Amino acid sequence: MTDYNDLALRLEGLISGVPHTVANYANAAALIYFGLDKLNWAGFYFVEGEKLVLGPFCGRPACIEIPMGHGVCGAAASEDKTLVVPNVREFHGHISCDCASNSEIVIPLHKDGRVFGVLDIDSPELARFADDDRQGLEALALIIEKNCSQQSEAE
Repeated sequence: MTDYNDLALRLEGLISGVPHTVANYANAAALIYFGLDKLNWAGFYFVEGEKLVLGPFCGRPACIEIPMGHGVCGAAASEDKTLVVPNVREFHGHISCDCASNSEIVIPLHKDGRVFGVLDIDSPELARFADDDRQGLEALALIIEKNCSQQSEAE
């Protein structure tokens, strides 16, 4: 079982007060990827217009653009809710970036009350993510929201 309290402390220490947004997202993805077992991908997608665009991640190369409302990431972003998918092949409209992924959890990220991106985590194991994972990862997402500025602020 993952110690999410320890991961939260490590994440806070890693990105708190660091003014380099991309580096913060990259370190957050790496911490999650290596801090949880049975993962094959952990990273971020950011809203750009009507699509999500790939951000920092750990894992195999991934889909660069995902239309809002499509796949698990697009659905989580457009519905503004965490989605836990025990078997991605049973998720209508799943987008397969890595055929080794069997389960997935996607947590929306917010700034000023709006979704600006998602934290996406995949596993080769079926039903890898339980409710304690959802709660722990949502807590990590709050730390990320608090410490990482929205990538599109310069637009």
